[in-house]
Amino acid sequence: MKLKSLEELTDKHIGKKGTPKRDQFEYELRMEIVGDIIKEARKKRNLTQQELGDIIGVQKAQISKIENNTKNVRIDTFIKVLNALKAKVNLKIEFENMEMVLE
Repeated sequence: MKLKSLEELTDKHIGKKGTPKRDQFEYELRMEIVGDIIKEARKKRNLTQQELGDIIGVQKAQISKIENNTKNVRIDTFIKVLNALKAKVNLKIEFENMEMVLE
């Protein structure tokens, strides 16, 4: 039996890099990881979702959406959550033949 790498399996079952299905898969995976990181940071600061929501002026449901990768979370709410958790944010945007980094 030949062993296959994770990359080979992902190519076979999701699609090769650069295909729409693979791009969507990788985007959703990144968003899930970000949600997990936010949840962990909130818990380390001994905050409930309700308390974090109260700090930034949103309902608990909005915090839950961010932590659980629910789509359509407003970017300003997301930034407020990061600021409340004292996260340092670096944003890298790449366009073809151009790169921008905001810190």
